Amino acid sequence: MKDLLFFEKMVTPKIINLVYWLMLASTIVTGFGAMFSNYGGGFIAGVIILISGAIGARIFCELLIVLFKINENMQKIADKT
Repeated sequence: MKDLLFFEKMVTPKIINLVYWLMLASTIVTGFGAMFSNYGGGFIAGVIILISGAIGARIFCELLIVLFKINENMQKIADKT
């Protein structure tokens, strides 16, 4: 508990997984909504939203994870010295 209160251990990397699935779910809902509505471009716009949203969510979350991995490795280096 001390590690969490004094920011020795990061909680955010565990939350990123949840954020990814929420972003993916919202992308799917938005994509299918655009596919089957008469407003906003139709079927092709929905497919583009599905593909770009899924790729964008993945890239965003992976970049966040890379930042936290860098932080972990920097802490390991600092602990060695």
